[in-house]
Amino acid sequence: MSIPINATSNPYAMPRNMQVARNGMVATSQPLAAQAGLEILQKGGNAIDAAIATAACLTVVEPTSNGIGGDAFALVWVDGKLHGLNSSGPSPESISIDAVKALGHTEMPKMGWLPVTVPGAPAAWAALSKRFGKLSLAECLAPAIKYARNGYPLSPVLGRGWSGAFMAYRARFTTPEFAAWFETFAPEGRAPKIGEMWASPAHATTLEDIADTYAETFYRGRISKVIADSSEKHGGFLREADLAAYAPQWVNPISANYRGYDIWEIPPNGQGIVALIALNIMKGYEITLGMHGRDDISVYHKQFEAMKLAFTCGKAVITDPSYMQTTIEDLLSDSFANNLRSQINPTANEPEVILPPKSGTVYLATADGDGNMVSFIQSNYMGFGSGVVIPGTGIAMQNRGADFSLDPTHANALKGGKRTYHTIIPGFITKGANPIGPFGVMGGYMQPQGHMQVVMNMVDFGLNPQAALDAPRWQWTTGKHFEVEHHFPKHIAQGLAGLGHRITVPLESGGFGRGQVIVRDIESGVLMGGTESRTDGAIAAW
Repeated sequence: MSIPINATSNPYAMPRNMQVARNGMVATSQPLAAQAGLEILQKGGNAIDAAIATAACLTVVEPTSNGIGGDAFALVWVDGKLHGLNSSGPSPESISIDAVKALGHTEMPKMGWLPVTVPGAPAAWAALSKRFGKLSLAECLAPAIKYARNGYPLSPVLGRGWSGAFMAYRARFTTPEFAAWFETFAPEGRAPKIGEMWASPAHATTLEDIADTYAETFYRGRISKVIADSSEKHGGFLREADLAAYAPQWVNPISANYRGYDIWEIPPNGQGIVALIALNIMKGYEITLGMHGRDDISVYHKQFEAMKLAFTCGKAVITDPSYMQTTIEDLLSDSFANNLRSQINPTANEPEVILPPKSGTVYLATADGDGNMVSFIQSNYMGFGSGVVIPGTGIAMQNRGADFSLDPTHANALKGGKRTYHTIIPGFITKGANPIGPFGVMGGYMQPQGHMQVVMNMVDFGLNPQAALDAPRWQWTTGKHFEVEHHFPKHIAQGLAGLGHRITVPLESGGFGRGQVIVRDIESGVLMGGTESRTDGAIAAW
């Protein structure tokens, strides 16, 4: 069994073809960012350098999804080993449930300074560069700095998202803490239009400072003081000490073996374990390989039920691993998967929490000709993030703290210095001792659902990377309710409704995630890539 490369076998063909190359490849959601990564490869950088360059460039050319003030995670294949980097930041030490409730909130707010956590993205770039990079951080960030200072024209999906955010923010963000957002992202009193040039010289200067100091200025220097001063001025809890104490963590990736392939994710506080639990359930079923299996209503029904069970369990336990009461080993055990599988009936169930016995995001993938590969994801969350921009810096701050619970008995209860449940997850596939490649589907709680669907599309149903991304997706929202894309087969949707699932088709497909895949042929070393047809996705290769 192997990942297929026959691009002509795509029954869901959209106007894209799978890309094939040998020396290097970068796949992401913005053409300019993909080209930035390729530029670094062609200058002698490796896949890690290319990932850093692409990620930094995405903060400029796709600010609707990520920024300097966000978090990041990475899976890095180097010298025959997979390494994991968790660069998500904790809540401020001084914040607490009582402090937030004292301000009149009954749940964590989504916007403003209260949900802002320590940003991890700049620290991720520096950590990756220092450990695995060939070029300097300044060389890697040069393309992003150029676009921030000189400007670039907005692409179609980017422009639509920007316009929608502006319309929503204009009605909601009327207090002083949000003024800098409009100064930065709507300098003419409106959102920039598709095809219109936009620049952020302050963003360029910030990137230069990060590059020259390997992010030290962001956490223990000039920029950290500016961030902390803005927080204190507007009633936030983030202080210089919170930034100074931060460092990303190198972690051991976790995996599940699915029909001969090892599927890898970052361990909690990320939600990648949800995808692994669902795949562990599905591997216990006999599935007809190829398109007959994919078009089987009973297979979709099992996928739906497996994802509901995996997600319901994950949401109940995933948080900062220092606070988790359930072990990763138990959650990924065969006995737990067997127990969950036994709960699946021929018709739709209401999800319930079953636990083992006690014992707006951007995604990019890179590969070089030497065998190095990177799966990298970073995000501000909910589009532009908190709506807070640090004046004079171009830094849009994330709002990851919005996922904390104000219920002190909840696993993900708010606490000072704690990392929250995190939605962004990079994925990676290996087979035996061989790397197959990086993959990811960004988009909030769609991400583990997208991971499971893309893996099964390639491994079970024989779709090449591009076809695996193009295939119609589904998404569980709550209870028995699932959304499906407009090109999802109608007869299958009707059949699933007959099994008790509530099926709806949203007007737009924007909520079904945006993915990238690069796989390497084990024998030839040839790289094959797929990019997202639901956005401005692009692959740069040579």
